[in-house]
Amino acid sequence: MEMMFVILIGAVAAVLANMNIAVFNDGLRPIVSEHLEGRLKRRELGLTAFAMSFGLVVGFGIPFTITASIILIHSILLGTDIIGLMTPPKNKWGTAVAAIVGGLYGWGLLIGLEGFVKLFEYLPVNFLEPMGEVGTPVVVTFMAFPALAVAMQFSVKKGIITFIVAALIRQLAVFVNNSEFLRIGDNVVTLNQEGMALIAGMIFLFAFAMREKADEAASVDLASIFSEKVKQIKKNVAFFMIIGALIAGATNLLLMAGDPISLNLLAEGKQTDAGIAAAARAIGFIPLVASTAIATGVYSPVGFTLIFVVGLFVPNVWVAVIVGAIVIFLEVMLLSSIAKFLDKYPGVRNSGENIRSAMTKLLEVALLIGGANAANMIAPGFGFFFIAGFYLLNEVAGRPIVRMAVGPVGAIAVGVLANIFVLLGIMQVS
Repeated sequence: MEMMFVILIGAVAAVLANMNIAVFNDGLRPIVSEHLEGRLKRRELGLTAFAMSFGLVVGFGIPFTITASIILIHSILLGTDIIGLMTPPKNKWGTAVAAIVGGLYGWGLLIGLEGFVKLFEYLPVNFLEPMGEVGTPVVVTFMAFPALAVAMQFSVKKGIITFIVAALIRQLAVFVNNSEFLRIGDNVVTLNQEGMALIAGMIFLFAFAMREKADEAASVDLASIFSEKVKQIKKNVAFFMIIGALIAGATNLLLMAGDPISLNLLAEGKQTDAGIAAAARAIGFIPLVASTAIATGVYSPVGFTLIFVVGLFVPNVWVAVIVGAIVIFLEVMLLSSIAKFLDKYPGVRNSGENIRSAMTKLLEVALLIGGANAANMIAPGFGFFFIAGFYLLNEVAGRPIVRMAVGPVGAIAVGVLANIFVLLGIMQVS
């Protein structure tokens, strides 16, 4: 059943990309729209998709997938973007080929992951367990992203206030947990301190954003301007319901995660915390996903990412499948209403890009620290040396590897080198 979920997700996602209905890479949606309007040839679109997504699959999605033994959704959907857009849609076999290749890609990803895990057991230096350290700082630092987004969009002063309040809320949650104040009957209720801090920060972020109201004279009616594009998305809602159901089910089976934060929490067995992190990310990304979808007529195969929240909180896989389909259906049907809301509150609309930038900056720092810690556990001393040199050389070279991936990729490289050193006799297994 697990294999079927992954194969079907790969096949359906590749078909959606092939038919120009949905792509996962946010940056590709405007480019697909250019192709739909006749300003970009299909070959150029395919090459652009490859250039934009291949590096992220290899340098970002795959390392996280290997680290946690859980598929990061970027690994599969960035790949299916490439497969779907490089397969000719007008050829009568094009869409069928995209489905077959997409399904095989999903199958290969899952089989390859299982093979990697078994391979580690035969290595002189099994570095799979130390690789878990890559995500440790991410879980703790994620609560700071609303404060950073506030500072970027409104002011540093407001960002500092948000950060202080979030930190105080976190410590208050720690105090309440230690004191065992909260009880239901004889059972002690434990608060997730990072989750509480995150919620507090998000409240501040949206409170500041909603204070910015549109000037009636200067406001732009997104719903009216892009009404045809919204209709196009609604026309394909059945496709979104299918892939939404599949992804919610696969998430419920703990086969995949929608972002590095919830992935690392799942790897630690913290499913509820992963659900809270996924919910915060989904709420923050609604303005960005909605804006690009409304303006281009091209949706995301994961919608607003709420289907991951469904998968993590719903107790049964088949209920998750049904609820996932319903949630993504409601998202699509409410696009016009969301457009009107974003018109009324431009601060909320603008917050989407700031939230994304804040998350990216935070992950760059957290994953670099986590990668350095993991590398140093694998090869004490040499690990710190390698990650520092790897990071600086990557910067000087113009960042061929995205900053976010330097820590995980560097830690994997140290693991490979450690095994080579042991085989050559220049390093001893600790």
